[in-house]
Amino acid sequence: MTTTLGREALESAPAPRRSTSVGTTRNYDSGGQLVFDRGEWVTLATCRSGDPDALFVRGAEQRKAAAICRRCPVQMECRADALDNRIEFGVWGGLTERQRRAVLRQNPHVTDWAEHLASGREVAGL
Repeated sequence: MTTTLGREALESAPAPRRSTSVGTTRNYDSGGQLVFDRGEWVTLATCRSGDPDALFVRGAEQRKAAAICRRCPVQMECRADALDNRIEFGVWGGLTERQRRAVLRQNPHVTDWAEHLASGREVAGL
């Protein structure tokens, strides 16, 4: 499955690849929009090798779960995916359920979280 981190995916030409400093590879379409295959970033996630239940906890345990994300090379992709898809449960990209709801509520103008986060623009609530 290809996910677009811009307005639309361009399927006609392969996306050029650019390496990032954290060791992941990011793809861009001909319009410069970030595009990634969800399967690619998920396989690089730090939490992939741990207990999945550790990310679906309540209360103070959420801090421990979010700490797993701090060192993750695909934290931004995970966070964007959770915000774009309105994932309700668990810690994703270092954000708890409550934090994601607050970010979404305070940033109703954002229609593409992956693009917004990649651009470095300010995010209210983070």
